[in-house]
Amino acid sequence: MTDTDITNKQACSPPPNPLPQEGEGANEALRDSQVNRHIRSYVLRQGRVTVAQQRAVDTLQPVFGIPYSAEVLDLDAAFGRSAPKILEIGFGMGDSTATIACDHPENDYLCLEVHTPGVGNLFKVMDEQKLSNIRIIQHDAVEVLRDMIGEATLDGVHIFFPDPWHKARHNKRRLIQTPFIEKLMAKLKPGGYIHVATDWQDYAEQVLAVLSAEPLLKNTATDYAPRPDYRPLTKFEKRGLNLGHGVWDLVFRRL
Repeated sequence: MTDTDITNKQACSPPPNPLPQEGEGANEALRDSQVNRHIRSYVLRQGRVTVAQQRAVDTLQPVFGIPYSAEVLDLDAAFGRSAPKILEIGFGMGDSTATIACDHPENDYLCLEVHTPGVGNLFKVMDEQKLSNIRIIQHDAVEVLRDMIGEATLDGVHIFFPDPWHKARHNKRRLIQTPFIEKLMAKLKPGGYIHVATDWQDYAEQVLAVLSAEPLLKNTATDYAPRPDYRPLTKFEKRGLNLGHGVWDLVFRRL
């Protein structure tokens, strides 16, 4: 797109509606903008999409992809059956996701990821392994949770190795914080679980504190849980363990 094209596009676009400057209308508009704004827990990186990944996206997204929409999603209709529904937030390249879905065909997995290489790779693996119990939404997880997930519809939530934002000044960007968990509680069925795994000790300590403080959650272990059999070890994780690095799993159930 040329500079002229950009200028023309700007010229043709109507200006945004200004916020009212005084009176109750100004206050309402300001409150709405604050409610709908949140700190993003990810950065969109320009990862290289391979030809095979792009082909998988082009072929399978119309079949197994779900576009973001600001309305509640009928999960049974999306998967074409009634089965336990597990939400996965941030699946990376999707290899572990595919393994879990393959080993547990009795469950349906709604998987959220913003990075196209990972989305393409999971679609490719789904095609290779003929997996039909995965659906993918390529969108911000906070907005999907807020707008598309109905109350008491989830049987479980997987959040494996979320971005640790390890610098102290960036800790506010971490996904697992009290406001997010409070919203998640409304989406989980009684008896449903949250499983978080991280290889950053201070993030594990933060997650333990946040989940322990939620009155609707009960820890299934004393502090950290053994890695459940359904979560496979990743190559990165195996390498870290061989080097003596720690990995912490936390599994809580909703009362």
